[in-house]
Amino acid sequence: MDYESFLTIVAQHGVDGRERAARASRATLQTLGERIDREQARQLALQLPPELAPWIATTSPAEGFDADEFVRRAARREAVAAEIAQRDVSAVFDALRRTVSDDEWHDLIAELSMSFAPILPRGPYVDVVDGGTFVRRVAERGNLDDEAARRATEATLRTLAERIAGGQVDDLIVHTPMELHAALERGRAATDGQPVPMRLERFVQRIAEREGVSPHQAVEHARAVFAVLRETVGDEEFFDVVVQLPEDYVRTLGLGLQRATRRPA
Repeated sequence: MDYESFLTIVAQHGVDGRERAARASRATLQTLGERIDREQARQLALQLPPELAPWIATTSPAEGFDADEFVRRAARREAVAAEIAQRDVSAVFDALRRTVSDDEWHDLIAELSMSFAPILPRGPYVDVVDGGTFVRRVAERGNLDDEAARRATEATLRTLAERIAGGQVDDLIVHTPMELHAALERGRAATDGQPVPMRLERFVQRIAEREGVSPHQAVEHARAVFAVLRETVGDEEFFDVVVQLPEDYVRTLGLGLQRATRRPA
């Protein structure tokens, strides 16, 4: 693939114009060069158009940061907001996937953590909806406007991340839109990854306080968030969340998955 074709693919993802596509490509490839092994970067450069190859060149060891940090670095290089950088990075990864050989792509994927799932093209990773779609689905289910649905989503996910084990929060981060990671990470950080037992009433009260609604409304909104979460992460991943919660959570919040055994609350 030549340089212009590469930029055309990037632009097709909503990156406005050739110059923006070039900036997005440069920012993403430079950041990728910081993230991966020097030999892997060299092998990728050999299969890229000559205009792109220098951008991924690196003489430093792989830094090993996660996808959120990847997007932050790309955003700084592009001088754009993180949500725009996320789209741009995804577009460049799609162009990269179409440019390099299957073997080279699989070698690259093997170097990246599962946190990169939301910004990689479809393939060996779970296909994750974007944050806007997630919130709109919550809005539709909860009969909310988009801003209220966003507050409900963030309040519910933050409180959930305080209630369940940190390792399970990490798994949810892999399968949820990057725009929602901050709420999950904030809840996990508040408990240092240790699940905090709390009665259903306290769980709902925390959501209500963070959302700025009544407990009754918080229950209805949380049900909408959990329904969309299940659709997004799939039954198996959702079950791993549900089994950490007491039966009254399941009944009240509509979490019912008919499985045999639950872990102690």
